[in-house]
Amino acid sequence: MTSNAAPKRVEVGSGPETIRKLRAALIDGVVPNMYVAGGDLVHTEQVSGDIAEVAADEDALLPIAASPLAPPVLASLLAEQAYVFRTKYRKTETGQLEAYEEECTPPQPAMTAALARKTWPGVPPLRGIIGAPVLRRDGTLLQQPGYDPATGLYLASRVALPPVPEQPTAEQVAEARDFLLGRFLRDFPWSTPADRANYIALLATPILRHFTRSLTPFALIDATMPASGKTILTAGPGMLYGQKVLPWPVDSEEEIRKQITAVLTEQVGVVIWDNLPEGTVIDSAILALLVTGGVWSDRPLGTSRSASTVNDRLWMATGNNLQVGGDMASRTVRVHLDPNMPRPEERDQSKFGIPNLDQWITERANQMIVMRHLLILVLDWTRAKAPRATGVAMRQFTPWAQALGGLLAHHGIDGFLTNMAAVRGIDEDESRWGAFLACWHDRHGSKWMTAAELRADGEHDGFGADPWDGQFITTHTGRPPNPFQLGKLLTGQAGRWRGDHVLRAGKHERGNRNVFRVESLADQSTTEIG
Repeated sequence: MTSNAAPKRVEVGSGPETIRKLRAALIDGVVPNMYVAGGDLVHTEQVSGDIAEVAADEDALLPIAASPLAPPVLASLLAEQAYVFRTKYRKTETGQLEAYEEECTPPQPAMTAALARKTWPGVPPLRGIIGAPVLRRDGTLLQQPGYDPATGLYLASRVALPPVPEQPTAEQVAEARDFLLGRFLRDFPWSTPADRANYIALLATPILRHFTRSLTPFALIDATMPASGKTILTAGPGMLYGQKVLPWPVDSEEEIRKQITAVLTEQVGVVIWDNLPEGTVIDSAILALLVTGGVWSDRPLGTSRSASTVNDRLWMATGNNLQVGGDMASRTVRVHLDPNMPRPEERDQSKFGIPNLDQWITERANQMIVMRHLLILVLDWTRAKAPRATGVAMRQFTPWAQALGGLLAHHGIDGFLTNMAAVRGIDEDESRWGAFLACWHDRHGSKWMTAAELRADGEHDGFGADPWDGQFITTHTGRPPNPFQLGKLLTGQAGRWRGDHVLRAGKHERGNRNVFRVESLADQSTTEIG
């Protein structure tokens, strides 16, 4: 038994009686640390085998896990926490029937039936396990380890953090700002002030997610050269909130989907696709769907039914000279490093604010320092009534942008999201379509053309010269499309502006085929279809 208190008694009998008794005992709390999530009972427990420190590019899981209360788990917990018995009878020497108790394990079919229901009155809901303090919706800080009834969250801190004052002093705020900006982040080769501001926003995002009730964009941390500090930056939030490091699946949307579904069953706050191949284009419809939805629904591998999970993670990717494509450009926050030197690893670390930062951040005592200073800046902002930034918009992520922009502005940290034009500049999809439409307009003005006519125009002349100078649109395999494929590509782009040009679609005067033309800002025309 786990305590000196007498175990709860659960008497079982026939099949139906056992089902009723087990269900009543579960609702009555016969098993400690039991909660309900999505209609299913789960049990939280300490994870054994935790190692003291991990490297910045390794998984850092939380010390508490929530497991579904399947029959084998329930049988084990009942054996530890309760006295389950059935009443039996035997004859005495005088021939009388005598009742006695026999400890037993309930039959598996009965346990399966008892757990099958979705309604569990009185059982507290578990909405997530978090690895660091967060702001509740009322602006107070959830920092006491364990289950929090107000939010339904279970705080399983990776870092033993002393209580942080709800109203920090001016001296504490100044010290926190000086540490984060003047020491912890001082020596990263930020390309622009926006990159540093964006990173601080990402570092604070898991703390504010429940307070802002907003979606969070995808985070891209890249650099011009290896050894610039990308992995250390992802380790900041990863070590504080728990991280899962994944390999990037090359050209496989299905594999990305499987990775997302699998990692959402683990207790981590940050998911990192680390060290993507140089020049990788992140153009994933699955990722675009993920970051714009508060709930992820999919069928886990090896199961027959779909499951829904709250998407409360920070999703990140690192690499050198990465690009984005498709809808990811408007869903991505970029942090770009540029050391502007041939061998960044040879920088003199003895002059850094924190020498050997890649090792320093892996020590939990140091992680506690970073988290404490970060929380002080957040609490100072909420004490000022959490002012939002005005004039900041980012599609579905506008509430996130306004809240984090307000936090940064409150502490005088400039540049937040001012590099969005640079993100569009690394949008591979935007670049190739923009160049294609501009070349099309230069060659044909606003003339209506069929896909077949346009494809024929893209053929090399008899001398091997390319009239389009390499700007004709290609499929994702890098090959020119046939007329049918080209027509589908053009139809999918109709009405979408690419820089100063937009593709228009219409019907040929005979009505039996589509035609297309390009308009520019300078000469939008109303030419009739001919």
